[in-house]
Amino acid sequence: MSGIYIVGAVLGTFGLTYVLDKVVSDKKLFGGNTPVTISKEWQEETEKKLQAWPRTAASPVVINPISRQNFIVKSTSK
Repeated sequence: MSGIYIVGAVLGTFGLTYVLDKVVSDKKLFGGNTPVTISKEWQEETEKKLQAWPRTAASPVVINPISRQNFIVKSTSK
């Protein structure tokens, strides 16, 4: 019986928290503005820049959590 009240209170708390977060963050209750870096153009240019970087990496490494030693994994295919 008391479980219904607990579940209702938890759901009500989540709902109230969601509404307050939307009002304060998205509707700018206390003023302020959105930075320029959140625009769609900025995100597209950043994504292009990140995709243009060359991807370099060393050979795969497996860590042994017990001795804290790293072992380089060498491929056996020829």
